[in-house]
Amino acid sequence: MDVLVLQHIACEPPGEYEDVLRERGATLHRVELDEGEPLPDWREFDAIVAMGGPMSVGDEDDHPWLVDEKRAIGEAVRAGVPYWGVCLGVQLLAASLGARVFAGPKPEVGVLPVTLTDAALADPVFASLPAELVTFQWHGDTFELPDGAVLLASSPAYPAQAFRFGKRAYGIQFHLELTSDLADEWAAVPAYGEALDRVLGPGSLPRLVAELDAASGSMRSHARGLLERWLDL
Repeated sequence: MDVLVLQHIACEPPGEYEDVLRERGATLHRVELDEGEPLPDWREFDAIVAMGGPMSVGDEDDHPWLVDEKRAIGEAVRAGVPYWGVCLGVQLLAASLGARVFAGPKPEVGVLPVTLTDAALADPVFASLPAELVTFQWHGDTFELPDGAVLLASSPAYPAQAFRFGKRAYGIQFHLELTSDLADEWAAVPAYGEALDRVLGPGSLPRLVAELDAASGSMRSHARGLLERWLDL
């Protein structure tokens, strides 16, 4: 299986998702779009994994490659190509399908719970998760559901946390795949650092890392289960 991995900053790799893909024998073609690497033809791949980044989906003046990326994602998903999007990746999925992506009232940052919807409890990928699970959040934008999408998870601050489009396109706003080492790197990204200080206060990184360390085992286990069931589709 040839998988196109869309990255938007070096410190947001697929993490646990990548481990599962490699264990399944997948060949990963990683594209660092923020570094100017060209976007290949999606038709050459069996699946797409799109990760996070500090930019917004509408930042086309600063990042003109977003135009082609959104177009490619929309074409691929409507053609039935399996898609797994995380954080910015879910926002790109929503935007590519015509839904509005916009800034929320304030960033959602921290080790926080999300609640599955009734639809998720019957979904082939999400059904084995607990009804409420702990996740890692670090974002300020959110999205409306595209027409025909199925909402799979919500949080008190951001009702749209995960959705499915068709049978094989999934997007999640939250992170399950990372380690605390990556959180340290994220704090050095200006947009992320500002959000962290605004929500949790200056000097809050050690506490955030400790909370992530305590929860990372169960989160990575959930990440592994989700991607394995997605691949089984």
